[in-house]
Amino acid sequence: MDKGPLVGQQIDAGMRFLEEFNKCYPVQFAFWLREEDDFLYLYIASEQITDENIDVAYGEAGRIGRANPDPWLDIFQVKVRGADNPLVKGVAEIYQRYLGRAPIHLYNQAFAGAQVEELYIYPSPIGRRQTARAPRKKTRPRHPSK
Repeated sequence: MDKGPLVGQQIDAGMRFLEEFNKCYPVQFAFWLREEDDFLYLYIASEQITDENIDVAYGEAGRIGRANPDPWLDIFQVKVRGADNPLVKGVAEIYQRYLGRAPIHLYNQAFAGAQVEELYIYPSPIGRRQTARAPRKKTRPRHPSK
């Protein structure tokens, strides 16, 4: 897994994954979080995920990852959570503050009782096609030779 900043291709890959996952478990919140170990993880939260069925939800995530491999999303970056998870509650608070209409991308912020390096929250509802908001690498335009 890459320790670099979140890039547009990862955000887009995450959205494609979320659109598939949303067919099985309605996604309440989805977000990328750079944790203390310096890796980015894609968190998926659903009110339908509980302690009793979290293993089934992870199985579904694995099935989607195997059926739709993407070089920008490693299935081991995906974490599923129920609505009562403290991180999910933290995202809900931020979501309310910003009204959740557009992607929320924060850096070096206090979040859920800890300082996080990077947090990207997808707008809701999931399933409505979004494009990445993270900056992409700039390349020089090529001009045809005369």
